[in-house]
Amino acid sequence: MRRSHDRRVRRILLTALASLALLATPALPAAASPGLPAASLVAARPHAAAVAPSHTNPMALALPDGQTAASCADPTAIHGQPATGPKADRNWYLYCTTDALTATEKNADGSLVSHIVPTYRSTDLTHWTYVGDAFSAATKPAWVGAANGIWAPDVVFRDGRYLMYYAASDTPGEGGAATGGGSAVGVATGTSPTGPWTDSGGPVVAPQTAPNGTGKRWEFDPEVISWQGASYVYFGSYFGGVNVRRLSADGLRSEPSSEKPIAIDNRYEGAYLMEHGGWWYFLGSATNCCNGALTGYGVFVARSRSPLGPFLDQDGVSILDTRVGGTPMLAQNGNRWVGTGHNTVVTDFAHQDWIVYHAVDRHDPYYAGQPTYTKRPALIDPLDWQGGWPVVRGGAGPSDTAQPGPVAQPGERVAYHPRWEPVDRPARTDAALSTDFSGASLPATLSWTREPGASTWSVGGGALRWQTQDADIHPPATPLASVLTEEAPAGDYVVETRVSVDTPATGDGKNYVQGGLIVYGDDGNYVRLTSNSIFDTRQTEFGKEQTPVPAGSPNYGNQVVGPVGSWTTLRIVHRVVGGEDLYTAYTSVDGRHFVKGGTWTAALGTSPRIGLISLGGSGFTSTFDYLRVSSVVR
Repeated sequence: MRRSHDRRVRRILLTALASLALLATPALPAAASPGLPAASLVAARPHAAAVAPSHTNPMALALPDGQTAASCADPTAIHGQPATGPKADRNWYLYCTTDALTATEKNADGSLVSHIVPTYRSTDLTHWTYVGDAFSAATKPAWVGAANGIWAPDVVFRDGRYLMYYAASDTPGEGGAATGGGSAVGVATGTSPTGPWTDSGGPVVAPQTAPNGTGKRWEFDPEVISWQGASYVYFGSYFGGVNVRRLSADGLRSEPSSEKPIAIDNRYEGAYLMEHGGWWYFLGSATNCCNGALTGYGVFVARSRSPLGPFLDQDGVSILDTRVGGTPMLAQNGNRWVGTGHNTVVTDFAHQDWIVYHAVDRHDPYYAGQPTYTKRPALIDPLDWQGGWPVVRGGAGPSDTAQPGPVAQPGERVAYHPRWEPVDRPARTDAALSTDFSGASLPATLSWTREPGASTWSVGGGALRWQTQDADIHPPATPLASVLTEEAPAGDYVVETRVSVDTPATGDGKNYVQGGLIVYGDDGNYVRLTSNSIFDTRQTEFGKEQTPVPAGSPNYGNQVVGPVGSWTTLRIVHRVVGGEDLYTAYTSVDGRHFVKGGTWTAALGTSPRIGLISLGGSGFTSTFDYLRVSSVVR
């Protein structure tokens, strides 16, 4: 989905000796370069008067008819080459997945017109002008098939030409069928960043049967880097995981025998690779990209000394583990934006990194007249570095107000300076609402909704042991599970538990068996944070159910947070901000180092309750060490 992030060239945008350096390294992609001298173009022009302009999300994508494009999913961005010197291209270029641009441009059958990799140009990384599509129906590669989409472009500059890698969502099946052949990775070349593009005529990564032997794996979202004289393509998604292969010298094919797994299946897609300070960072997006106002998509990070892995998160957990690793890096924060993911990164002329990604406006999630077609406009925010790890906007996450913008042109003065966002911490424990289960019965504050059978739970030895129920809380689709709750305190608070769910750590296929916390309005309105079994993985899931919803809209959405341990500490922080109730997830595998996840806004009625759940399938047990309620400080 994104452009190469080989940092050997991305810093060409940052150096004072750029034009000679660029001509001396024609084989390197337009990406990054910590190896070049650190003197910036801004420093070379100390009397520049212009301050980098401000920006407000989403980025403005102007169309010829005066409208603004509604969506730019899976964005990738590059600077034109050469970036400096007498023949410099001053422009940045933005590429988006195949999508409708507006709700007004329609086909004869009333469906919206899709544009195949719409492309934009900008001089400030904020205001963009449409310059055309990479392909039309007439020029779309024949091997992709007329009925199939081209997704998630990744554009790199190498050996004097541009290469656009893309995901072919499906290929022709047997007997000339338009679909059914499986997804693949393709590539087209051009001498200009806006084309025209000439396809290579076949797949870079051909369709392949999934490891479990059922259907074809998802070969989505290509990402290309260069390292130690070779180029590599990363690809994959939830069904089949993320993998990497070495590319041929011309970049038009890959070597199947070189394939290595990078991330386990059922967790990540949209891989993005970048190098910083001697480390390679894997950025991957997780959960549903396109779920309207309940989209919980987010970006996670892990790092390695080698771009071929293994990649470990801040807890030291591998993204190949069944108790899957990955530290939340970009997540929704309670403002208008949800589903913040599928990113690229660019570096401006003042050495500042900027993350470009798509998101969903929870107040306006769908194309007009299309109640299930989610719009995903493109956003940009600064990417900062803290203790060797990337954070977005000093940890504040996606912005929805006017912000200092990037130094998109040489000579501009820096407007953005990081300010580090504090994290929530529990303060005074509310003893009346907290328990360590030290007795032989439940405290009087806790009560059952739909009390389970007496033989399915017990209190003793400082723990609550509760068998998982073959039920859930999704009326009317499932049998309704028992819920154990107490009245939530007024105002801001933290609710926390430590839980062990005995589904196997090695992958068990017991889908959605889980135990953890809930903030409960009623059966159709709640948020819950659990240790969850998801196919062959264990993950912490932060879900939200909302009813009623408009016809055709989803009523459940999920995020994921940090890794699962043999015991996992789960924490939900409630705050009231601007009259809305915000619920933020934190998880920890050791009870000391907590990772912050995303935030749901949720209206749970006048008397929400807090407590525990153990559900999703029978045959296992959730063991709770305590239930603790505290005030919250920053």
